[in-house]
Amino acid sequence: MEDKLNDDIGEAKRLQLWEMMLKLRSVEKKAYDLFLQNLIKGTSHLALGQEAIAGAFGIALQEGDYTFCTYRGHAHTLARGSSIEGVLGELMGRQCGLMKGKGGSMHLTDVEKGVMGSYAIIGAHLTIANGTALASKYNKTKEVSVCFFGDGTTNIGAFHEALNMAKIWDLPIVFVCENNLYMEYTAISEVTAVEHPAADRASAYSLDKIIVDGNDADEMYRTAQTAIKKARYGHGPSLIEAKTYRHSGHSRADPGKYRPDEEVKDWMENKDPIKNYRQKLLEFNIDEKTITGIESKIQQQVEEATNISKNSPIPDIKEIYTDVWADGGYKWHN
Repeated sequence: MEDKLNDDIGEAKRLQLWEMMLKLRSVEKKAYDLFLQNLIKGTSHLALGQEAIAGAFGIALQEGDYTFCTYRGHAHTLARGSSIEGVLGELMGRQCGLMKGKGGSMHLTDVEKGVMGSYAIIGAHLTIANGTALASKYNKTKEVSVCFFGDGTTNIGAFHEALNMAKIWDLPIVFVCENNLYMEYTAISEVTAVEHPAADRASAYSLDKIIVDGNDADEMYRTAQTAIKKARYGHGPSLIEAKTYRHSGHSRADPGKYRPDEEVKDWMENKDPIKNYRQKLLEFNIDEKTITGIESKIQQQVEEATNISKNSPIPDIKEIYTDVWADGGYKWHN
């Protein structure tokens, strides 16, 4: 199978994808552990089981590109290169956090890495993402904006407004629906008139119907590459529907009992992107020592970042007055 290593992806890129997905899975699992230790307060929304989508785009995007995501945004933030301690520290409300503990789980932002925010209001960020895409087109700088959202967003007005405007203006943007089959507690199929909530609406805006296995990292990477290239070279927006599944409920407060047991078992046992990709690497004759070496490396990085976050101080109360105005100060308050 040696020839397979020289396909359109190749061994080096596959190992990048493997390392990225492992990092995303390991950090999310650590976040859950820290929550159980009462070190992370409040709720949060994990993307366990959806790592192939964020991982593929994280590898495919270039420095300077923009990412917009939802409250389920830990993985997308990490995928753009934000530090593990920056994410875990933010979740724990510590000084080392990306926003010094003031944003928390649902508002992760790292502008230097192109992470333009996580948005708790369903659909709000789609129209905002059009803004950075318009700026890129106007300035002819070739940055691409990518906007991730859940299946429930497809029934929000902003989804349709954003797609229509992106097509009219031919913006360099990629819309990615992470269709994990459920909104908060309701199956998307129960409240949507079409089978594919994003892809079946694409034709209304003269966009191609793109459906991809969101748990297959190779297919996600190929799809991401194609859409990003299209946007970067002036050929307009794309809408991708990536089929995936979250391993847990909507949030920490949700046990997910509304999902059929056999459905959960099938996705967990047969369609886990981490488990399946590891097997694929072995089938491509990649040395298992290389695979396990990356696993050990990621585990060590996560543990080190966890210790940094735990030892980072709680922000001083004076921090409440910083980063609230354009100059970073609090002159507005006076």
